[in-house]
Amino acid sequence: MTRLLQILKQLDQKLFVGINGRLHGSFLNFWLYYLTHLGGATFTISSSLLVWILTPKPWSTVGLQSCVALAASHIPVALAKKTYPRVRPYLTLPGTKTFRNPLTDHSFPSGHTTAIFSVTMPFMLLEPGLAFILGPIALLVGISRIYLGLHYPSDVLAGAAVGTLTVFGTVALWP
Repeated sequence: MTRLLQILKQLDQKLFVGINGRLHGSFLNFWLYYLTHLGGATFTISSSLLVWILTPKPWSTVGLQSCVALAASHIPVALAKKTYPRVRPYLTLPGTKTFRNPLTDHSFPSGHTTAIFSVTMPFMLLEPGLAFILGPIALLVGISRIYLGLHYPSDVLAGAAVGTLTVFGTVALWP
């Protein structure tokens, strides 16, 4: 089991270096630096609330489901960050490219990725055609977290899983 974990850790670091180290350029620097904020608290909370308050049913219901899933998804994120205090990759891997004011708290799982998946998935469930727009946006937010040197791929994968599973639970239990 220890050997398997070592292999997975090496794969995680290799993928990180591939995304963070080899893809950098001025075009991606600009777009991914700003795109990452779509997974931040300001955007996810305000967009979910606005859809809930300003749109007719069934969209208002989906906006409320997004709000609930967003709030609920951050309980396991907070617990995981305390239970598995993983140091951010830019602090442990030499040569990591990062940007202004990088975060210093724990990296596992990615809160931005959790947030964007918990907010977008209810819309994709109601209208599957939206998956062609919202799916790539959610994936790019996750990739941006690696690109910016803030998360390992496994942090992003865990965040996507937590966000998605929380949405499935929220929608399944919705009255």
